[in-house]
Amino acid sequence: MKFAAVLGVFVAALLGAVPAKAIEMSSAVAQLYTSVSIYPPSANSMTVCYGFVCRRREILDFTAADRKALTQIMAAGRASAAAERAAVQKVVVWFDRRMGPILGTTRRVAKADFRYFDDKHNYDCWDTTRNTTSLLLVLREWGLLKHHAIGDPHYRGNTLVLQTPHNTAVLVERATKVEWVVDLWPRGYLQPPDVMTVQKWVKED
Repeated sequence: MKFAAVLGVFVAALLGAVPAKAIEMSSAVAQLYTSVSIYPPSANSMTVCYGFVCRRREILDFTAADRKALTQIMAAGRASAAAERAAVQKVVVWFDRRMGPILGTTRRVAKADFRYFDDKHNYDCWDTTRNTTSLLLVLREWGLLKHHAIGDPHYRGNTLVLQTPHNTAVLVERATKVEWVVDLWPRGYLQPPDVMTVQKWVKED
């Protein structure tokens, strides 16, 4: 019986019946995916959201070349937390270049929202928050984040001072516990995302 059970697991694994190991995440991060009914990322793939609030989506299956490129980018950030954040900026630019021709987001603009009437070529801040958080989770699964953990997404918005509602992905520096945003939405195609402390980010327009 024991042999039969082991054989059954082996066969199931060959047939793909055994699910991939789930990525650990907080409930706030998990909500990014459940709220739009998509699967969280795995070590092998992620759902890329675009078209505003993930109304359009595409699966990015990471190739060996993708992993090699991202590993090389992140290797430059091993020396310090600041260097790692700079490397993460380059990873997000890599992602923009990798997915732009596939999605049509080579035409995307900074701070896109419904007023641009071009949702199929753009990300809103919900899309960039999900995509960047997914990318960070994949980097963590690959062992490429040394100085940071992944924080919960942050929100800002105060209509009394004309501050636009906005969300962002967050890294937490392990040594200091300082939270840093990685915010692609305010930047156009192939521009590095904003990286600044959450304390500063919440005061931005």
